[in-house]
Amino acid sequence: MEDEFPKKRNVRPTEKSNLPIVTLLVLVLLVLAMLYVGYEYISDSSSNAEELTSVVVDSTLEDSAAEPITDTPAPAEEAPEEAATKPEPKPEKTQEPKKEETPAISTSSIGGEEITHTVQSGETFSSIASRYNLKTETLKGLNSSVSDVKAGVTKLKVQVKAVHTVGPGDVLRVVASKYGVSKEALMKANGKARDFSERGEKLVIPFPDKK
Repeated sequence: MEDEFPKKRNVRPTEKSNLPIVTLLVLVLLVLAMLYVGYEYISDSSSNAEELTSVVVDSTLEDSAAEPITDTPAPAEEAPEEAATKPEPKPEKTQEPKKEETPAISTSSIGGEEITHTVQSGETFSSIASRYNLKTETLKGLNSSVSDVKAGVTKLKVQVKAVHTVGPGDVLRVVASKYGVSKEALMKANGKARDFSERGEKLVIPFPDKK
């Protein structure tokens, strides 16, 4: 009697294998590794870009580039030894103006008589020379040693034509006519303001022409 349930022939036994699981894990790891490498690359590129944008431009380079370049050589500095041995410029001496010296004049070259005049207040060489009908240069030549006149102190040598002593009837007009000078010149030489003279008075007679 045959079996009711005949036996199945040529049935392959089922084999359990772990290969697909391992392959799947390897693929997953590769994908993760590629994602990680890609992330690192992206982060590096972004950080490099930030560094490039954060670089500060040196303004000195722009200024130096803007300045024109010239071929003029810079002045060479003096060596310390040459600078030390270089003589210092001497200060220029200011030349003082030379005083004009009046040549001395002798009384004999003029003639007449010599009197002494004491300088009064307000008088100068010019006014005294005019009083005695002399040139200013002549009066200064007679007193070449005197540079300045002081009232009441300075005494000047004056050359006149004569000194007349007033006698009886000698009025100024008569005396002036006797020596050939004007009455006004006679009054001026003697410092008179009116036509009057006393007996025994000595009158200075100026030169009729300027000497």
